[in-house]
Amino acid sequence: MTATAASYAAVDWGTSSFRLWLIGKDGTPLGERRSGEGMTTAAQEGFSAVLERHLAALDAPADLPVMICGMAGARQGWMDAGYMDVPARLEEIVGRAVVVPHSSRDIRILPGLAQRIEAAPDVMRGEETQLLGAYDEIGAGSHLLCMPGTHSKWVRLRDGAVEGFSTFMTGELFDVIGKQSILRHALDGSEAFDGTHPAFIQAVKTACVSPARFSNLIFSARSGQLLHGLDATSAKARLSGLLIGLEIAGARDTAPDAVQVQLVASGAMAALYEAALSAALLGVTVIDADLAVRRGLQAAARAVWP
Repeated sequence: MTATAASYAAVDWGTSSFRLWLIGKDGTPLGERRSGEGMTTAAQEGFSAVLERHLAALDAPADLPVMICGMAGARQGWMDAGYMDVPARLEEIVGRAVVVPHSSRDIRILPGLAQRIEAAPDVMRGEETQLLGAYDEIGAGSHLLCMPGTHSKWVRLRDGAVEGFSTFMTGELFDVIGKQSILRHALDGSEAFDGTHPAFIQAVKTACVSPARFSNLIFSARSGQLLHGLDATSAKARLSGLLIGLEIAGARDTAPDAVQVQLVASGAMAALYEAALSAALLGVTVIDADLAVRRGLQAAARAVWP
């Protein structure tokens, strides 16, 4: 198959990442582009210029329509695609896609979701499209979904309707604490680790049991190195485990009866969170995040361009 056989392009445009797929009539990806040209970069260069460059690299036809989700629809993005208020049915998202004006091709951007409860205001962009794609796999019923990332989302979904959700700044906190606090000395020279690392598993369990001690517990990455020879990689694993454990403890407060979590993630992040959720004694089903977002964009494209 060639790019001329594509029915549309699907784009997941994050704050710091860009992913594009050319999709055939049967939903099969015909070509793919990935880069670090997220909203921040594209806002400087121009969203249209970034998009057209990647489409040209795949020899996409000039009239190929494009369906976009994510931060391109933010207030600081290409154009404000707005929010749908929760509770919201996933199937209604596709009907709220906005048209990018003054473009030579048909470009649509999907809206995000907003939780307007005064005591717990929250927003998401991009994850709602993953939810749309994941729902085909998990089906009806009551579900708790974890969508890890820089800002992790925990979503309460019932029979295709988002009842509520919570954002946890886990990834961003890990980056800030590890690079800008006194703990940076403890992590200096650390290497990669995975969910089997003993320091990671123990830290998840400790944070789940004693989340109120979090700021005390993370200091042990430094004191453990000074007093007990804790190596840098173990210190890094401990910090990660404490942050993810704190996230899980918080998410449990929003859904205290949940015993099973639908984990929407890919690659190393999926493996790390699967290990953490298992350590927290929660059942886990993994749904590939890349596949979920493509399915969600596909559902939107089929509704708009049948």
